[in-house]
Amino acid sequence: MNILVLLFTIVSGIIIFFLVLPFLTVLFSFLGKKKAPNKKIEKEYDFGCIITAYKNAEISKPLIQSLLSQPYSNFHIYLLADECDISNFDLEHPQLTVLRPDPPLRLKAKSIIYSMENYVRQHEYTIIFDADNLAHPKFLNEINLYCNNGHLAIQGQRTAKNLDTLYACTDSIGEFYKNYIERYAPHLMGSSSVISGSGMAVETNLYWDYLKSPEIEQGKHLWKKMLQEDKILQNFLLRLNHKIVYAWDAIVYDEKVVSGEQVETQRSRWLYSYFQNFPNSTGLIGRGIKNFSFNQLFFGLMTVSPPLFIILFLGIIFSLLGLLIAPKVGIATAIALAIFAFNVLFTLYLSKVPSQIWSALWGLPLFILNQVKGLFKMGNPNKNFKHSEHTRTVSIDEVLKQD
Repeated sequence: MNILVLLFTIVSGIIIFFLVLPFLTVLFSFLGKKKAPNKKIEKEYDFGCIITAYKNAEISKPLIQSLLSQPYSNFHIYLLADECDISNFDLEHPQLTVLRPDPPLRLKAKSIIYSMENYVRQHEYTIIFDADNLAHPKFLNEINLYCNNGHLAIQGQRTAKNLDTLYACTDSIGEFYKNYIERYAPHLMGSSSVISGSGMAVETNLYWDYLKSPEIEQGKHLWKKMLQEDKILQNFLLRLNHKIVYAWDAIVYDEKVVSGEQVETQRSRWLYSYFQNFPNSTGLIGRGIKNFSFNQLFFGLMTVSPPLFIILFLGIIFSLLGLLIAPKVGIATAIALAIFAFNVLFTLYLSKVPSQIWSALWGLPLFILNQVKGLFKMGNPNKNFKHSEHTRTVSIDEVLKQD
């Protein structure tokens, strides 16, 4: 019985740690200096902007137009139209190259490699976009600020371009929270931001080194079982102890899910990738301790932290069990749960989220239920992991009017 209580206490302690860690992260980030870049612009860096489209090139038109209308001149856009019908694609511009690989690539990493192999010139930085994204009018200027400050890896702020459904709003709650907890706060504390998967800029030679890494080579043959390329990238950068900075004002708009089925499909893929990446995250914690590197250690803790709904469920279960097995531990877990819930709301407040987000809080249980269903679809990635279909074709001007 004593051994059972001891084991229960240890596991509860781990759960309490991960419930309280986000709140402590916010508190300690207040002590950090704002890492605003020096405003002195010495040059316009040359950007290669890669847009990866799969089976739908039309959805990328507003993104291309949002980039071409930027008050920034030194860039070139590459639209990788994989398995797309581009017979009616009527966008033409000297700064746009449309690529249609044959045979189809069907893998984002391969699409990026193909695009970079077809660069019209050697760009200094490579920026990755998803086809459904939109770039804020100041996006390239903001990224250029950080390039002029010597940063090699820069993550922009990805936020919702559609808040027109309950699912889109509840999806955005998670992104606002993660933007602050996993990106902005660590950046203020001197660690690295977690990569979003799009809206990030990396020095091109460094990006090529990542694409030639063993993980990418092995992943090419794993199809949907491949670890998500953004996780491979951040692991690669952190092993070299590079810092991934967070450009709060470099905003990229991203399409949010609009149905429960999309939640299940998307989250099953993300959850699979989380567990797949677990050894890499723990490895970074070990590297951080060995190298006395706060950057590696804290980034490892951020990426090893369980998904929100999992740590929430574990906290509820262990607080209730604790009342029977170890009452003091149960009460401590319940207090940690309250701190966790408060911190979610506090983070949304700090992020100055729009009113639609606050109105959608009641829908979180439904969203979490779909995530739980997604958990049971991880067993067969090649069967269950489907490409997310994007349908919201809106211009950057329309989105800015909504904001």
